[in-house]
Amino acid sequence: MTPMATLATARLAGRRTPGKLVLLDHPLFKFGALALGVGELFGDKMKSAPDRTVFLGLLARVMSAGIAGAALAPRGRERAGATIAVLTAVPLAYLTLAGRRRAIARLGQTESGLIEDALVAAAGAAIVALSVSER
Repeated sequence: MTPMATLATARLAGRRTPGKLVLLDHPLFKFGALALGVGELFGDKMKSAPDRTVFLGLLARVMSAGIAGAALAPRGRERAGATIAVLTAVPLAYLTLAGRRRAIARLGQTESGLIEDALVAAAGAAIVALSVSER
C-alpha cells in the first residue's frame, strides 16, 4: 500500500502526477490509501501477518503498483508505466520476503519490519518527490 499512500500524500500536498488518473483526485481514494498505508505499517509487525506472496497480498501489490506506475508515467504512457511497475513489484515481493525472513531471524519481527518500512517509505517518498510537480 506504500505506493498509493505516498501518491495520496503528494496529492493532498497539492502536487500533481505526470500520468492522468482521475482516481487520485477523489477524497475517498486519498484518505483510504493513507489509512491502508498506516494499517499496513502496523499489521506487518504482527506474527500472524500473512506473507506478501499469498494471493491477496500479491493482488494488493499488483493493484497498488499498477496505479502508482500509471500515475508516475509520462502522460499518454500510463499503461506502460503500470505494466513496468507490476512486472517489477511481483518479483520484488519474493526477493524482499526472503530478505525479510533473514532479518526476522537476526533482529526479530518488529525490528526488521521497522527497518523495512523506513527503507520503503524513504524510497517511495524520493521516487514520488522526483516525479510530481506543483499544481
